[in-house]
Amino acid sequence: MELGWACSSSLWLCLLCCLLHRLLRCDLLLTPALLLPVGLAVLLQAVSHSFLPLPLSAALTGTACWLLWGGAARSKRIPAAGKAVLITGCDSGFGKEAASYLDSLGLKVYASVLDINSPGAQELRRNCSSQLTLLEMDLTKSEAIQKTVHFIKTQTSRTGLWGLVNNAGFNDTIANADLTPLRNFRACMEVNFFGALELTKGLLPLLRASQGRIVTVSSPAGNMPFPCLAAYGTSKAALSLLMDTFRCELAPWGVKVSVIFPGYFKTGSTCNPEYWKEKKHQLLAALPPHLLEEYGEEYIEEINKQFVAFMKMAVEDLRSVVNSIADGLLSPQPLVKYYPGRGLGLMYFIHHYLPHTARDFFLRAFFINPKLPKALQLKQRNTPHAK
Repeated sequence: MELGWACSSSLWLCLLCCLLHRLLRCDLLLTPALLLPVGLAVLLQAVSHSFLPLPLSAALTGTACWLLWGGAARSKRIPAAGKAVLITGCDSGFGKEAASYLDSLGLKVYASVLDINSPGAQELRRNCSSQLTLLEMDLTKSEAIQKTVHFIKTQTSRTGLWGLVNNAGFNDTIANADLTPLRNFRACMEVNFFGALELTKGLLPLLRASQGRIVTVSSPAGNMPFPCLAAYGTSKAALSLLMDTFRCELAPWGVKVSVIFPGYFKTGSTCNPEYWKEKKHQLLAALPPHLLEEYGEEYIEEINKQFVAFMKMAVEDLRSVVNSIADGLLSPQPLVKYYPGRGLGLMYFIHHYLPHTARDFFLRAFFINPKLPKALQLKQRNTPHAK
């Protein structure tokens, strides 16, 4: 008898370990929709252990585990055929892979690229169906955005526009906020915030009419102070808050808004060490002499060296992010936030529940741990030690 109860309890323990593993991989979140059935299932286990014979208890335990695991899995998707979506930033990375995948599902995909003749655009042209349409758009140019908006309105006048995927992103600086020129902050804001804002506002009439979806790719750097990502993180923080505002304001219209916070993935030129070597030289050439003197060239060399080393951890398999994009577009009840990527569950747990000093230590250990600037090193050497 005790062996039977031990087996039943072991089944529960195995299920909870699997759920915890998926939670830490951010495959599922502790939402009320998951916590309620978990609580009821635990209550059922306790009651059955106390009042029911072993065979019936084991059958109920197995059924509850099966239903709970099924409920934790992703829900079925709504029919995709014929639905029109616009995806930005399809030259490479998440945008290119999402455009190809959504095209394979039967959606009418409008894929915007920065260069219509880029290798990524040519690959989409070769590998996707005739339904996919490539559009050239620079999110820093208002006329290009308005041209795309006009084209989409014309092309979807009969079918409607079901979804917008704000995927395009930009970063060209690995440096402290103090060292980052204002123009670099503005460049990130132009693409990551203002471009997405103007495009979204231009397409809102179509999305309201279809009660469609907005899916936006943001970044954990917009939630936490990643070292040396000030310009990029600030723009992503603004983008995330904007989309959360849209989510609240568009809910009465039936438009659902989701934001994706991916981990570190290999997504094109930004994972190329030569790209960052060039950007480092540009930063050094642009720095005022007093800042270069206070921080030292070695400081900038070191943080870039650490970042290049971190790039080796980039995940090449983009499917978890692509699946999050597809789920945001096609799930009957999409999540408000998606966290695809390794270690994000632990990272956000530390961010939300531990002191900020623990979070800052974790980010320095995980990402970049800047050394003391040159001026502080000299001050430290010249300060007499107390006896």
